[in-house]
Amino acid sequence: MDILNLASEAENYIIGQRRYFHRFPEPAWEEVKTTLAIEKQLNEIGLEPIRFDDISGVYAYIHGKKAGKDAKTILLRADIDGVSVQEKTGLDFASENSGMMHACGRDCHIAMLLGAAKLLKGLEDSLAGHVKLFFQAAEESACASQEYIRRGFLQDVDAICAAHVYGGLEAPFIDIAPGYRMASADKFDIEVTGLAAHVSLPHTGKDAIVAAAAIINGLQTCVSRDNDPLNPLVINIGTIHGGTQRNIIAGKVKMEGTVRMHSAEKRKQLEKTLENIVTETAGALGCEAKLSYQYMLPPLYNSPELSVIADKALHKLFGSDIRKDVPPVMASEDFACLTEHIPGLYINIGCANKQLGYTENNYSSRFMVDESILKNGTALCTQIAVDYLGGGFPE
Repeated sequence: MDILNLASEAENYIIGQRRYFHRFPEPAWEEVKTTLAIEKQLNEIGLEPIRFDDISGVYAYIHGKKAGKDAKTILLRADIDGVSVQEKTGLDFASENSGMMHACGRDCHIAMLLGAAKLLKGLEDSLAGHVKLFFQAAEESACASQEYIRRGFLQDVDAICAAHVYGGLEAPFIDIAPGYRMASADKFDIEVTGLAAHVSLPHTGKDAIVAAAAIINGLQTCVSRDNDPLNPLVINIGTIHGGTQRNIIAGKVKMEGTVRMHSAEKRKQLEKTLENIVTETAGALGCEAKLSYQYMLPPLYNSPELSVIADKALHKLFGSDIRKDVPPVMASEDFACLTEHIPGLYINIGCANKQLGYTENNYSSRFMVDESILKNGTALCTQIAVDYLGGGFPE
């Protein structure tokens, strides 16, 4: 019997877990019931779950019995928090927590990883390495991975893998493309200080609004002239506040913005470029300006080596027709904080089904999933872990 057959045998369990967790989505860092329910399942599988002292989330190890002294460890990750969306699917197992929904599919991620835990526990006698099963809290916070990393969570990990259901891809296709897959997401604040004056005496003031407008225009040259057009870059000013009344030249303006890009190298350089534009543009108009830049999520990069392992696993499990790589996107993922430190693979599991009417994308209040793909996610993560570590079925 192969891994896909084992996953098929566990399909009812996987779907049942998905439906249970779908009913009880919890906000980032408040996944108490979710954490306890996952811990219970891990115990029943025969594992020893480990919770964190002061934050939600849980993990467990499967120690391969054929692992030598220098054996590797692969981490399989599922995020577990819900999102602030009022569900409108009409499902029998719809969210029972008002204003919260598993609209991103994390109920599916939990279920697929629990399924993989079941399968890998049954294969532990033949594994030549170790598996770390990680149910991560607070992906929506965009900083959760950094919190786990600060606690030394990656110190014993050699590779990481995450399977994510994706409403933009038709079932049963799966995307495992290598290279940059998702964008970084950083944020910045700009404060422009001028000199307020009555509009009848404009020459006695320094207009912070005019300086802010010039800064906004100047920032766009980073995209149109300073950046390689083959490397995607987005710079956006999302809020602007300034002035006191219509007949007063504004003395102060505050702006908030965000930056997204795929290039890790460009990301290192951009803060200084923005700072020069902000300060020098303001200075040319007699104002002062300060840029405060905060690094949040790095770009998500898929290891080419792990992509090759995943490709072979796909062929082994499903044949040659199921892989369908999708273009990189400018959305961001907390998983990127992990892949910045350890070679990783982020897998998109297509879950849309037009015949069933499941056409909404992630984060929609009507997002629904073709549950037949869940066993495939379980099988693929299991096969990748087995192939990466070495081993398989006992003789």
